[in-house]
Amino acid sequence: MPLGSRLLPSLLALSIALAGALAGAVVTAPAARALDPVPTLLTLEAPAAPAEETSDVSVSLGTASAPVLAASVTLERRVGGTWRPLTTVVTDDAGHAVVPVRLGKVAADNVVRALWAGDEAHAPARATLTIRLRRLTSLLVVRAPARVVDEQQVRVEVRWRAGGRGVAGRVQVLRRDAGGSWRAVRWVRTGGLGVARFDVRPRVDTAWKAKAPAVDWATRANSVVRRIDNVPSGTPVTLPAAAPKPRVSVPRQPRAVGAGPNAAVGRIPDDVWRTMRGRSWHRGCPVGRSGLRLLRINYWGYDGYRYRGELIANADAVGAMSAALAEMYRRELPLRSMYRVDRFGWSARLGGADDYASMAAGNTSAFNCRDVVGRPGVRSPHSYGRSLDVNPWENPYRASHGWTPNSWWVGRSHPRVAWRSSSHRVVSLMASHGLRWTYGTADAHHFDAVPGGAAGRALTPAELHPQCVGFVCK
Repeated sequence: MPLGSRLLPSLLALSIALAGALAGAVVTAPAARALDPVPTLLTLEAPAAPAEETSDVSVSLGTASAPVLAASVTLERRVGGTWRPLTTVVTDDAGHAVVPVRLGKVAADNVVRALWAGDEAHAPARATLTIRLRRLTSLLVVRAPARVVDEQQVRVEVRWRAGGRGVAGRVQVLRRDAGGSWRAVRWVRTGGLGVARFDVRPRVDTAWKAKAPAVDWATRANSVVRRIDNVPSGTPVTLPAAAPKPRVSVPRQPRAVGAGPNAAVGRIPDDVWRTMRGRSWHRGCPVGRSGLRLLRINYWGYDGYRYRGELIANADAVGAMSAALAEMYRRELPLRSMYRVDRFGWSARLGGADDYASMAAGNTSAFNCRDVVGRPGVRSPHSYGRSLDVNPWENPYRASHGWTPNSWWVGRSHPRVAWRSSSHRVVSLMASHGLRWTYGTADAHHFDAVPGGAAGRALTPAELHPQCVGFVCK
C-alpha cells in the first residue's frame, strides 16, 4: 500500500482526538513580564553637635515622585572601624524617621549608615553620613606651688578641659629659667579627666606654660604662665646697708653636689694643672704638683644657696682645711665664693696669680705661689699651700700700702662673715682644726695650718714665716 494511504487514517484519528480535548479546557495567554523596581533615594541629615551630646539624624526614603511609607530602615554605626547595629526605624507618612545619636569624642566614631532592602516595587538603597563634631573652646591651666625650697621636689599639674569635661591628649610643656628663653622640655598625656602631673626639682626661679593642639571635639589651647620661685634652703646673709660691695664680680659657682659638705680630695687633674701653670704655679715654686691636692667641697653662699667650691692646698694641710670648711658648712657659716685663685689670672706685681683681684671678689683660696702683698720679692706663705684666706672682702689685710681690699670693714664685725676677735665662731672653729689666726685683725682673713694641728705647739709668726720677721706676711 502506498505510504500516503497508510498515514491518512492516523492523521484523521489524531485530529478527532485533539478536537475533543479542546472542547473540554480553558486556554490562557503567557504571563506578562514584571516591571523593574522604581529607583529609590535614601538620605541622612544631622546637625553638628558637641561630643557627648545628642544629634538627631533625619532619615528620608522615597522616589523622585513619592515617599516610601512604612519602610523598615536599618541603621548602623561605625565604632573603632567596625560597623555595629544601631537601631531599625519605620518611615512615616512622609517617608521620614528620626534617630537620636549621642556623639563620641572621636570623629571617626560618629559615622552612621542606613540600609533598606527594597520591595517588589522599589529598589534597595543605602546612605552614609558623618555627623560633624562642633568643637568646644578648651581651657589649659598649669598649676604648681608658687615657691619651692632649693633642691626640693615640686609637683606640676596640667589641666585641660572643654565644656566642663576633661580633654585627653598630648600637651607640650615649656619652661623658662630666670634670664633665659622658653624651651620645650617634655610632652605629657592628659587622661580621661584631662589631668597630667609630673615632678621637677628646679634650682633657679622658673616659669612654666603649656600648649595643646586641637582634638576632634575641642579647640587648641595655650595656658597662662605659672611661675615657681626657688628660695634658698639656707639663711641668706644680711649685711649693713652701707657696706660696700666687692669691686670684682664673679659668677655663681656650680650648685652643690650630694648631701652635706661632701668633701673630695684628690691629686691635681691635667686640666686643672694646665690652668695653674703660669698663674698660681711656676718654675721655682717650693712645692710641686705631686705635693699639692685639689679640694672640692660644698659651701653655703651669702645668698643662702649651696654651692660647690674648690681650692688647692698642700697635701699635708688639705685635711685640716677640708675639716674646717666642712664644719663651717655644718654651722651654716657662709663663704662669698671659693674659686681656685688661678681663675683671676697672672699678676706681674705679685709674681703669681692675682690675689688683689681674688681679695676684691671676697674669694676664699689657699695655694698661690706669689710674693707677699705689698712686699715684692718676699715669698708669701701661700706659696707652700698651708695658708687659707677666708672671706677677705669683709676681713681686710693691713698691707704696707694700706688696708686691702677695703677699709670700711676694718673696725666692723658680723656674726657670720666678719671677725675681729679670736672668740668669733669662725676663728675658734678654725683653731679647733689646727688653723691659726696668725696675725689677728692685722690680716683678719688669713689662717695658717700649724704642725701638729690643734694640739700642736703655738708657734710664733716668726717661726711660721721666718721670711716675714717684723711685718704681716700675707
